[in-house]
Parts: sequence; structure tokens; C-alpha cells
Amino acid sequence: MESYNSEQRIKDLNELLEKRDIPGLKDILRRTNPVDIEEFMSELDNDESLIVYRLLRKDDAAEVFAELKDEGKHRLLTSITDPELDDIVKALNFDDVIDTLEEMPATVVKRMLRNSDAETRKKVNQFLQFPEDSAGSLMTTEFVEVRPNMTCQEVLDRIKKIGSTKVTIYTCYVTSTTKSLLGYVSLRLIVTSPNDTKVKDLMYEDVISVEAYEDQEEVANTFKRYGFTALPVVDSERRLVGIITVDDIMDVMELEATEDFQRMAGTTPDEEEYSNTSAIKLAKNRLPWLMFLMISASFTSTILKSSQRVIESIIALNMFIPMLTDSGGNAGSQSSTLVIRGMATGDVELKDWYKVVFKELQVGLMIGIIMGLLAFLKCILFDKVNMEVALIVGITIFIIIIIAKVVGALLPMGAKKLGFDPAIMASPLITTIVDSIGLLCYFEVARIIMGI
Repeated sequence: MESYNSEQRIKDLNELLEKRDIPGLKDILRRTNPVDIEEFMSELDNDESLIVYRLLRKDDAAEVFAELKDEGKHRLLTSITDPELDDIVKALNFDDVIDTLEEMPATVVKRMLRNSDAETRKKVNQFLQFPEDSAGSLMTTEFVEVRPNMTCQEVLDRIKKIGSTKVTIYTCYVTSTTKSLLGYVSLRLIVTSPNDTKVKDLMYEDVISVEAYEDQEEVANTFKRYGFTALPVVDSERRLVGIITVDDIMDVMELEATEDFQRMAGTTPDEEEYSNTSAIKLAKNRLPWLMFLMISASFTSTILKSSQRVIESIIALNMFIPMLTDSGGNAGSQSSTLVIRGMATGDVELKDWYKVVFKELQVGLMIGIIMGLLAFLKCILFDKVNMEVALIVGITIFIIIIIAKVVGALLPMGAKKLGFDPAIMASPLITTIVDSIGLLCYFEVARIIMGI
């Protein structure tokens, strides 16, 4: 079969749809990855999207629906018939059903529940009780559960019987009669061991798990630390209630990273994608931070006003203010960004604060000496100012770089200690704080050297 990239495949699908070549369209859809079909459908109008969806095989249709963005799901759910909706609910993995229900309007949720059986409705109501950002809201109940006294042959028979309805069969979770999590055993061990071997002789008892109410960011950190493809979820009494699979946690990681970037850019986090967000909402998210930063920047004006006498004594000091503030802000932003990233990955912890400060102090000293000397030479050779002004600028740059590096590292850690997201202490806020500190240093150094 000819191999070609997704762009070419989507182009071919569009051409076949325009020609209304239904047999050809159906044939290519059968050989196309659900992710590419979602991308293809996202560019279509309601009617065309519905045509394409109805050409999919039942199993493919469920996978494509799971890949659709919220807007695409909403459009499709409001267009299809009740029997088609019933097929979707039955074919979807349970965690995908929960994700859909959490994002859809109430009218769509009622319709989906109406097309669900009593058992599904009961499980849905149970899952929706978990907080939105908790492990419980991410988990699925579609896993293979075995008992310690079962033989490998019995496990294989069980997998053959129920495996097609489970999200994963590669790891089987061992539980007691009261659902307590005892351990796990891999499918590889089950397949390669003698048929009469007991599960209890193969299982790993040191099983890593998370509690249902644990925050999703902590769950993501556990996945990253141990490299799991699935993670069991237990209740307060260590009873197994579900599992979280790596594909769901990858979505969480992307969401958490996006939120951090948004905070670091000085805007209120928003789960909605940029292309789907209105200009009014974007303005609403950005305005509070900009107003706060504008008011914070008034400290700079206060410092300039209080140092008017120094500025009037040597007018040349004015021309170097932008260079000083930019250097300090950039140096602080470098440190804060690296520390925030280190805290997000677990590489940097609060207890390591003194190590971080010491390291940034070393970095600040090395960079400060080089940049201070460079600023001094620039003032003498290019700006043609006197030795006194050049010395003031060079010394101030040296001091600002050191302070900016230390402050940039400490503020995110301080924010986390106080229970805030460290990402709020990113570039915009660090720059504002370091600017004020830098100007204070600048005029204090000028007063000392000039004897004012």
C-alpha cells in the first residue's frame, strides 16, 4: 500500500468530498488515522462533517469522536440521531464519555445520559462528583482486575473474554475480595510463565498509586518520575477505583504547561484555544495583569522623582537608565524562567532554596563582572562620557545583575511557599521589581561616587 503523509491524505479527502465520490472517500477514511480525520473534519461545515462521520466504521467513529475538539463534538452531537448517539456512548471509553460530559452544555449532557444504560448513568454520576482537576476526574474503570490465586491460564481466559472492552490489557491489577489493591502483574509475565503459575507468585507488590482526590499536576509528576503507561487510582482505604492512562495525562501535561506559559506572559490562564477565543475574552484575561504591572511601575516614577537632584547634577545619567533596567529585567527573567521550569519538573524543590541562591549568586558574579566591564568600556569609547559616569554605570550593572539573578530565583520559590503558582513570578513581574531595585542602586551608587 502506498505510504504518504497526512497533508497529502487530507488533500485527497477534500478532493473526494468536493466530487462527492462516496466510495472513494469511504475507502480512504478506512485507511486514515483518527487524528488526521479529526483535522480533516475540523475544517468542514456541519453538513459535510456529518457526511464524513457517517461514512466511518463504528469503531473508527468512536475513536474520531474522542479526538474531536469540544466545538467539533458539540456540532456533531447536535446533528446526529439518537441511535447514532447511543452507538457513540456505547463505543467510547468511559473516561472519554466523562470528558465529553464535563465540557458539553446541559442540553447535550441530558441527551447523552438519556441514551445511556442505567449502569453507565450510575458510574457517570459517581465520576462527576470528583473535583475537575483531580485524579478521579481523569481515571477510567476499564481495566483488567485479577485475584492473587488465579492461574496464568485463568488470567488469559479472562483477558480474552473482557479485553476488547478495556482501555489497556498490558497490566493486570491484583485486588482482594474487598477491592484492596495488592499489586500488579504484566501481560508479558502471564504469557511467558507456565499456565498453572499463580498470580501471587508473579505479581509486584510495590505498586505506585495515586488517590482519587489528588491534584492532576501531582499525578502528572508521578507519571514523569516513573515513566508509567498507566497508574492505578485508589480511595482513602486503598481500594482500587480506576486507572489513569498515559494519553490522558499527556493532555494534562499540555494543559499545565499552557497555563504556566500564560501566567509567565502576564495573562489569566484559559483552557480555550487561542483561535477559538474571542478578542473580548483575551482582553479581559490580559487587562488585570497589565493594570497591576502599570501601577507597580509607578514605583519607578517615584524613585526617579526622589533622585531628581542627582539627575540634575549629571544629565548624562538619564541616557543609561533604559540599558540598566533592561539588563536587570532580562537577567532576572532568565533565572526565574529556569527555576520555574525546574520546580515544574521536580528538579528544584523548596528545600533546595539555599543551593539555588548560591548557584545564582555565582552566576551573577561571573556575568556581572563581564557585563559591568563591557558597560564601562562602552560608556568611555562609544558614549564619550567622563570616567566618573562610566564608573557609576559599570558598578551599577555589576550590582543589578547579581541582585536580579538572586531575586529572579527566590521569588518563584517564595510564591510556591505561600501557596501561589510560581509561574506568576515570571518575566513581567520580575522585570517590574528588578527595575525599581536597579534604579535605587543606580542613584545610590551615583550619590556615593559623586559625593552628593
